[in-house]
Amino acid sequence: MSLLVVGLSHRSAPVSVLERASLSVEAQTKLLQDTVAAEPASEGAVLATCNRIELYADVDKFHAGVAELSTLLAQHSGVGLEELTPYLYVHYEDRAVHHLFSVACGLDSMVVGEGQILGQIKDSLARAQETHTAGRLLNDLFQQALRVGKRAHSETGIDRAGQSLVTFGLEQLALGTPVETWARGKKALVIGAGSMSSLSAATLARAGVAEVVVANRTPDRAERLVRILTEGDDTDVTARAVPMTSVPFELTRADVVVSCTGATGLVLTADMVAAGVEGRVGTAPVVDLDAVAEEDARESAPPAQPSAEDGCPVDLPTVRPGFSVMGEAAVAGMDAATLEQHGAWAAGSAVDRRDAARGTGPEADAEVIGALAAAASAIGRIPERRRPEPVDVPQRPEPMLFLLDLAMPRDVDAAAHRLPGVRLVDIESLAEASADAPMAADVDQVRRIVSDEVAAFGAAQRAAHITPTVVALRTMAADVVAGEMARLEGRLPGLDDKHRAEITQTVRRVVDKLLHAPTVRVKQLAAEPGGTGYADALRTLFDLDPETVASVSRAEESTEMNAENRGPG
Repeated sequence: MSLLVVGLSHRSAPVSVLERASLSVEAQTKLLQDTVAAEPASEGAVLATCNRIELYADVDKFHAGVAELSTLLAQHSGVGLEELTPYLYVHYEDRAVHHLFSVACGLDSMVVGEGQILGQIKDSLARAQETHTAGRLLNDLFQQALRVGKRAHSETGIDRAGQSLVTFGLEQLALGTPVETWARGKKALVIGAGSMSSLSAATLARAGVAEVVVANRTPDRAERLVRILTEGDDTDVTARAVPMTSVPFELTRADVVVSCTGATGLVLTADMVAAGVEGRVGTAPVVDLDAVAEEDARESAPPAQPSAEDGCPVDLPTVRPGFSVMGEAAVAGMDAATLEQHGAWAAGSAVDRRDAARGTGPEADAEVIGALAAAASAIGRIPERRRPEPVDVPQRPEPMLFLLDLAMPRDVDAAAHRLPGVRLVDIESLAEASADAPMAADVDQVRRIVSDEVAAFGAAQRAAHITPTVVALRTMAADVVAGEMARLEGRLPGLDDKHRAEITQTVRRVVDKLLHAPTVRVKQLAAEPGGTGYADALRTLFDLDPETVASVSRAEESTEMNAENRGPG
């Protein structure tokens, strides 16, 4: 087994890079085809979700495989290789198996324990099978990953460690209010009809929304999702399908909008969202999008440099015209340390503070006042500290339109979160919110399951690797027995059938007994870590024809593939 995975996820790359590197279904298919066409890889599968892009392959050379898979990811994602490389991770052989099994169990998800990843792994396997890029290794790997994920969810409480990304996103929108309480009676607009959108619609329906409107570019898929929602026994939600052209109008009616499409551009611009809010409330103030953009620019700009009068340590009243250069009236009653600070600031150079430290009597005061007077003489006056006028910050209105953007790349313009009356939660904000989420105690149990399953999978793969060699050895032994019996026929032409059968059976038993212990033992040794070399040793010792071994392997793989390509379980 030479399993290699190269990828990036929310753990290795910022959302902005993941967003740009996302792959459409068509791009994934082309990537698979190019992967198996590349020299180091014989099999390929792509796992692409909203927060990860991973390319799995069976390669014959590690370094060449890493270089080729990295280049292919860069080419098909449209992100330059030099920019993409710092965010890529690489796993090989058992570490690659461990990674996929952890992903299948939800341990590597943005929200630990979410179960939607199992459906995405199943879709990835189906796509690789449809394009004929999944061979024996990747079929075995992905099938076993699905079983491990199901085992983790059935045997542990990993579901309690986190929720699906949809539920987690709705919790962020609800701001601490139970989702069922927050959602009750609201009108929801779901844009898209894929797996994530379907899950969103079902979750909202179970949470108690009054209506779900589904908008999709393919009307049939939207209608199918509506039927699923309305025919279910667990909700009594009203649902209807609308074309994408109706989205602007539906924004004026909706309380909650969930968007998850495969679009490469924005589905909801800030203008559309602003128009939806204004159209909904009727009397809402006009949203100045230019002002919103300026506010974003101010927040991202570096702080302004202080002016000449900023930092003055003394808050003096405005100096009247004709103020005495000596400044006796202004400084009367002030202590030397305060005057020293102001003098140093006004003059632009430090006054030795040891002078004030030597005493607080009239002489010390006189020295400091003299320094202050010199500073005032140089600049013409003693500047006052100018405090900024208080600014009335208008209170942000309570959200009336809640947006949940689960798409990658994003469907909703990020500037929408600045609009009054709008609350936007997207993949980036979900990543920040889940960074410090508590881990459930069941996570440790799932990790043990993953470790055990990785060891078992590796042993099974290594044992399977030597099976064709063992079969070829026994085939060769059978041919030797048949040859010797044919030679005996020539030397003893009068041998009757009874004795011929007895001699044949005796020779076969001898051969079987001689081969039994070595073949059993070599399978055991091959299943252990580092045991892949035993197959080569067996072929060398018995001078087995490599083509015979390969033909046995191809026959076994063809039989297994016919069974597995009926679809992932």
